[in-house]
Amino acid sequence: MTHDLDARVSVTPVTPVAFHILLALATGDRHGYAIMDATALSAGTVYRMIKHLVTPAARPTSPGDDERRRYYRLTPLGRAMAQAETRRLTRLVGHARAVLLTGGDNAGSRDDEHHAPSSPLHRSVP
Repeated sequence: MTHDLDARVSVTPVTPVAFHILLALATGDRHGYAIMDATALSAGTVYRMIKHLVTPAARPTSPGDDERRRYYRLTPLGRAMAQAETRRLTRLVGHARAVLLTGGDNAGSRDDEHHAPSSPLHRSVP
């Protein structure tokens, strides 16, 4: 991947539905029903998202033992997207723990709007 693409992938959040599908495909090729089973998402949700993911993040593979099923495989870009989203969510959960469980980061302060945000959600795009 180029540096420009790396930067874009690292700052572009992935929707929860797309992230679930990418995670399901990270363990191996799956057909639509297997993706639904792994994610507990409905058929309409899975297939609508697959249409968006097929070119950049997943691609159809040759059929397995059942020719009626189309299998999908995670692409290198799809893996990079899932990895970037995992890092983003890890930072977000760390921030949530610090704020909500330990009371850090000036939680509940009335002056929050006067300070630069320190949340991992507020970061500049390179």
